[in-house]
Amino acid sequence: MKNPIYINESGVVSPLTIAGFSSEFSTIIASDNGLVAPINNSQHTKIEELKAESKWYGQLDRSVLLAILAAREISVPSGRTGINIGSSRGATGVWEESYARFRESGLATTQSSPLTTLGNISTWIAQDLGVDAAAFSHSITCATASHAVLNAVAWLESGMVDHFIIGGAEAPLTPFTIAQMKALRIYATENGVYPCKALDINKTDNTMVLGEAAACYLLSKKATENTRAKIIGYGAAIEELSSATSVSIEGVCLQASMKRALGNTSVEEVDAIITHSPGTIKGDMAEFNAIRKVFGDDYPTLCNNKWQLGHSLGASSALSIAMALEMFDKSSLFVIPYLESAFTNPRGKEVEPQKILINATGFGGNAVSLLLEKHI
Repeated sequence: MKNPIYINESGVVSPLTIAGFSSEFSTIIASDNGLVAPINNSQHTKIEELKAESKWYGQLDRSVLLAILAAREISVPSGRTGINIGSSRGATGVWEESYARFRESGLATTQSSPLTTLGNISTWIAQDLGVDAAAFSHSITCATASHAVLNAVAWLESGMVDHFIIGGAEAPLTPFTIAQMKALRIYATENGVYPCKALDINKTDNTMVLGEAAACYLLSKKATENTRAKIIGYGAAIEELSSATSVSIEGVCLQASMKRALGNTSVEEVDAIITHSPGTIKGDMAEFNAIRKVFGDDYPTLCNNKWQLGHSLGASSALSIAMALEMFDKSSLFVIPYLESAFTNPRGKEVEPQKILINATGFGGNAVSLLLEKHI
């Protein structure tokens, strides 16, 4: 990587309360549609207040509202600021409602087209923050937010902008979206203390659960008094598909993305890996096999947050960035309570994390890895 990219500010909306990622409790609950991880009550209240601010906000999809709420935590600096907020599914709720009306009446509502475009996530953030610059959204399935980081690096290095707001937003807790996951036979059915057993490679059932969330970050080429970490490596890869839904059992794309993100950094320098691990049998095993290929038996501490938050699809790796920042701030690595420490921490020692690798992968055989370093 030519130059480090600094993470200067952040905003997160998730199911977690103030306790944060260090908590050992899951936010997953049972609903009429099955197990889900909705945002917490205080943030739900803020969403309702946001909807009441204007007639425009009252019509927006929940994914857009989540993103706006997260972005409002960022102070936009002077200069040219780009925006790229990604989402796997986009305006899921409004799309389902609009299509249901069309099925019933044969007519589409006037606002159904502009309100269901993926691009309106970033453009509405630009409107809300008063940013007059490039704003675009994209989808590359569950690695979307990490791809937004790659876009930011390119725009910042090119000099096209001075600052860049990146992130991911997803509101997939809708009947059709959950039904799609259940049709793939990857959705959790058992509601225990930890319904999603992400990274448990010995499980015999798939345990993925959907969650809703949004997270945004302000990136730049210069550190500020608010800088919390810097991105010092990135890698992206795509492998040949063996199925429509998953990477190979060897995690070929993840092997390549991790190696590219490491660059000249030795494997011994990495203190932790925040895994993508969606809670599926094949997905979790593929990533673990990839980690073993790259790092060997002496791999870093393995961390994950989908057991807490569920899988927020295109926003998931944005939440992994938030988890890395919290571990840097608290100078500790967070455990996965249902896994033995010998598995998650084979090096057998407690460390104050300095470098953390974040993995993301998704449908299409794509993977992105980001190497973050604590800012001192």
